Amino acid sequence: MASEDLAGHLLNPYTRQNSTSAVSLDFEPDVDYQFVENLEERYKCAHCHLVLHNPHQTGCGHRFCQRCITSLKELNTVPTCPVDKEIIKLEEVFKDNCCKREVLNLQVFCRNSPTCNVKTSLGRYQDHLQQCLFERVQCISEGCCEKVLQKDLKEHIDLQCRYRNELCQYCNQLVLLINLQVHEETDCPCYPLTCPRGCKQIILTKEVESHIIVCPEVEIDCPYKPYGCLTKIKRGKLSEHENISLREHMLRILDKNSKLEEQISDLYKNLEHKELKIQQLADTVKKCEKEFRQFTQLYGKNSNLLASTQSLAVHVDKSACLETQVRQLIQMANQQQSKLDLKQLLETIETIKQKVAFLESFEQRLVFLEDLSSQHEVHLGMHRVQLNKNDERFKLLEGTSYNGKLIWKIVDYKIKKKEAVEGHTVSIFSQPFYTSRCGYRLCARAYLNGDGSGKGTHVSLYFVVMRGEFDSLLPWPFKQKVTLILLDQSGKKNHIVETFKAVPNSNSFKRPEGEMNIASGCPRFVAHTVLENAKNAYIKDDTFFLKVVVDLTDLEEL
Repeated sequence: MASEDLAGHLLNPYTRQNSTSAVSLDFEPDVDYQFVENLEERYKCAHCHLVLHNPHQTGCGHRFCQRCITSLKELNTVPTCPVDKEIIKLEEVFKDNCCKREVLNLQVFCRNSPTCNVKTSLGRYQDHLQQCLFERVQCISEGCCEKVLQKDLKEHIDLQCRYRNELCQYCNQLVLLINLQVHEETDCPCYPLTCPRGCKQIILTKEVESHIIVCPEVEIDCPYKPYGCLTKIKRGKLSEHENISLREHMLRILDKNSKLEEQISDLYKNLEHKELKIQQLADTVKKCEKEFRQFTQLYGKNSNLLASTQSLAVHVDKSACLETQVRQLIQMANQQQSKLDLKQLLETIETIKQKVAFLESFEQRLVFLEDLSSQHEVHLGMHRVQLNKNDERFKLLEGTSYNGKLIWKIVDYKIKKKEAVEGHTVSIFSQPFYTSRCGYRLCARAYLNGDGSGKGTHVSLYFVVMRGEFDSLLPWPFKQKVTLILLDQSGKKNHIVETFKAVPNSNSFKRPEGEMNIASGCPRFVAHTVLENAKNAYIKDDTFFLKVVVDLTDLEEL
């Protein structure tokens, strides 16, 4: 036995054990457990001085953890007891199941105390941790590394985890919350966006290509491009450009016709001039022939006419040359006449003149219709303005409260806060409300980016006394207690509440001389970090609610 390895020795049945029954419970070693009662020395390992884990007892009577007794054997050829320096004989070492049961039954506090006040046995400690509501556990959502209390796990998974699946509000597809914004801007086919060509129309991502085909801001070729118009125009202004191009085209045609008429006129003049020249040449030829006959007769009578004969020959040569030129002119005249069919050209010009007259009458009709359309647009615009005013008045009357309480729903928080930060709309007003049918007229005013000491860090909320119809019958100054509330939308009623009493000497509570008095309230009503914290439930769907309550005690109704 002395030559066998200790690990193998511990796994075999021992002849010296004080109990034969096995215990199925266990606990993790090397943990600083908080025992209900001070841990007795007999339950501590003689080597590591921690609570015994799988205790083994040596021949000298001291107890060790199983791994500690194994460690002593591995570190020393001849292991010795660290307490009394006695040599540890392996054949005398046995598993102390009795001590193990006692250790497993020791009472310990939960490691999450004092939040968790449970006491349990050491053997059931791990079972308790698996059920302890205050144990920090890993979120089960894939990709989430957060650890939360077990009692908050469901709420975290359902409401707070960035890796939970959420329905895209546009295409109803399940998308991880952390990827939702990227999905909406890049992958969602139903995400609304402004036309990329600048027509300001809101369209779905999947409709962009089909919209561009009909977008009024897309530039296209002029329909009269084959006739010389190279202008690129926007589709929405095509009709206007067509009218202009048609007029220009007609002007070009008229200009061409005018030039053609000038060319024809020049051609007639040229032909008349050439005919006149031909006639002159023909007369000259006849004259030359007559002179030639005379010279021939005289030649026989007068031998001294040699010089005259030579002169006549010169005239004959000139006559032949002139005859050749006449023939060429006649041929050119015939060619020009064949090229220009004057009758057909005149008919074409007449047809174009008729079309131009028709288009001019049509243009006058268009001008009349445009004036009539403009008048209708003006009347429609006036009706729309009146309808919008009536609609706003009806909504205001429907939402008016007469019991001194106001529930103010503020939507599109992010957009309105951005406008406040940029200085476009610094504050917003609620709808008016009344303490009674004939009571004080009041409203609330909110600065989403803060005012005064709360600027840039808080939402400022103020109470405003407005001029009402029955102010002359009411007691002044206003003296009632006012409560400002930010409502919690989780149902836990963790509202943020501020209350103040009207100060009689303040100008904010005297009888209004203008439309409303100076606002009075809380410049640091709620911090942006608290309002926008995802763990809180003050904002849902980019909307939050404010409540104003006026104490009507001692306030008589008219």
